[in-house]
Amino acid sequence: MLARQRKDYLLQVLQSQGQIVAKDVSQELQLSEDTIRRDLRELAAAGRLQRVHGGALPASPAVVDFAGRQQIASDAKASIGRAAARMIQRDQVVILDGGTTTLQIARHLPHDLRATVVTHSPTIAVALVEHPSIEVILLGGRLFKHSVVTVGAAAVEAVARIRADLYFMGVTGIHPKAGLSTGDLEESHMKRALLASAAETHVLASAEKIGTASPYVICPLADVDGLVADADIPKKTLAEYRKLGLSIVQA
Repeated sequence: MLARQRKDYLLQVLQSQGQIVAKDVSQELQLSEDTIRRDLRELAAAGRLQRVHGGALPASPAVVDFAGRQQIASDAKASIGRAAARMIQRDQVVILDGGTTTLQIARHLPHDLRATVVTHSPTIAVALVEHPSIEVILLGGRLFKHSVVTVGAAAVEAVARIRADLYFMGVTGIHPKAGLSTGDLEESHMKRALLASAAETHVLASAEKIGTASPYVICPLADVDGLVADADIPKKTLAEYRKLGLSIVQA
C-alpha cells in the first residue's frame, strides 16, 4: 500500500470512528507501528489530525487566528452567546474568556443588567464600553495578538485576586477522554487560572469543537460544570457528556 493510500485510509478511520489507534491499524494493514506513526506525524504536520498517546484524534479547525475564527459557525456562536448571556444574574461577577463566541455573550447582555465582567480580552472590554450598568475589569499582561487576549505572569497574578461567580471558557477542543484543549501553551495556563478563580465554569461548545483535540491540554472535563452547546449538535453526542456529570444548556 502506497503512503498516500495509507493516509487516506487513516483519515477514513478517523472520520468513521472518531479516533485512530495506531496498534489496531498496524495489525489490520499488516504494517509496522513505526510506519503508521510516521504517517500520523505527517498528517498532523499538515493539520489533518491531532496526535495523542497511542494514536490520533480529530484536529480542531478553531486554532486559526481571531479574524479567521470570526468566519467559523458565526450563527451558532451568536446563539450560544445569547444562551450564555441568559445564565448571568444581576450583581454577579462574571469572567468572559477571550474569543469570538465569548464576544457574542457580551453583545447579548441585557441593556438593564447590572453586573461585573472580568476579561483578558480587550475586544470584549471595548464591546461593553457603551453598556450602562456593566462594570468592566480588564486584566493586563502581554498581548497575544493571535487571539487578542492578555497572557503571561502578570495576567495570571491578577486573576488570583478575583473571586467570580461564573466563568465562560472558550476552547478549541472538547473531547470526552482527552478533555479540554487549546492551541497555545500560555493560553492554557491562563484558562486554568481563570477556572481556579470561579465558583462555576461553563464551556462554550460549537459543533466544530466537539470530539476534537488541540496540542495544549487545559483540564479534564471533570474540572468544569457544564457546556453551553450549539443547537445543531446531536443529542446522542451530548448524552456522552451528560454521562460525565456535565450540565448541558443547548442554544
